Amino acid sequence: MTGSSFCLLPHRSVIAVSGADRVEFLQGLISNDTTKVAPGQAIWAALLTPQGRFLNDMFVADAGNETLLLETERERAPALAKKLKMYTLRSKATVEDRSAAMEVAVAFGDDASKALGLDGAIAFVDPRLEALGVRVIAPAGQAAALLTGRGFAEAPLAAYDSLRLALGVPDGSRDLIVEKALLLENGFDELNGVDWKKGCYMGQELTARTKYRALIRKRLFPVKVEGALPEPGAPVLLDGEEVGELRSGSGDRALALLKVEAARGGGALTAGEARVTAEIPPWMRLPEATNP
Repeated sequence: MTGSSFCLLPHRSVIAVSGADRVEFLQGLISNDTTKVAPGQAIWAALLTPQGRFLNDMFVADAGNETLLLETERERAPALAKKLKMYTLRSKATVEDRSAAMEVAVAFGDDASKALGLDGAIAFVDPRLEALGVRVIAPAGQAAALLTGRGFAEAPLAAYDSLRLALGVPDGSRDLIVEKALLLENGFDELNGVDWKKGCYMGQELTARTKYRALIRKRLFPVKVEGALPEPGAPVLLDGEEVGELRSGSGDRALALLKVEAARGGGALTAGEARVTAEIPPWMRLPEATNP
């Protein structure tokens, strides 16, 4: 990919967590190490159920003035803010939904780093993969002007989505079923969304057990689609047997949660009337193939 492009992410929003205990407060709840957050250095993390199932994903960025910003799904931000407020108890931390006051954009392409250091905004390299570009959190209505001023050309959301899908990276509940999905089936380990050395957090026990007992049998893979793109949730078949299902997609690209052996086996996968070809991105670590 060449040049400098950006697109607004209207489906993403912002929650602020402020106060002296903001870092310690989040540390006991989310899957990554909040102490690693610093100016220009964000983390990606998830909030889980006590049983270790996915609830929300978020980027955590430092906004200064004893404030951390959580970039998360707009539609589900009010419920997340309400849940976080329930956990504050006596801690010196406050939670505020800033969905109406802030917006999110992403700059991508060879010159994405030009988006760093924007005046009046918070920008950071995507902590999952550098190839995903620079995330930008700005006051509502200002991101486009700030990025255009740096020489970025606005692109449709589909352009960024194609990049994300080709890289095999999930996008919140579009790809992870709430209260069902496991982090390690969806790349959170390799994509820097879990810290294995931090202390306990909600859902940590199951996540750790899944890793150390090598219980992963399915993974979220990028797939190439030949034919009409089926709806998310469409079953993926191998020789008539269901081996997974599609998640988000755009054009001839999608993500699919598949049995690992079916994805790596090279067999003809189908979804509806379309042929589906699984790809293994360079960042993904799979267990050794089992003998037939």
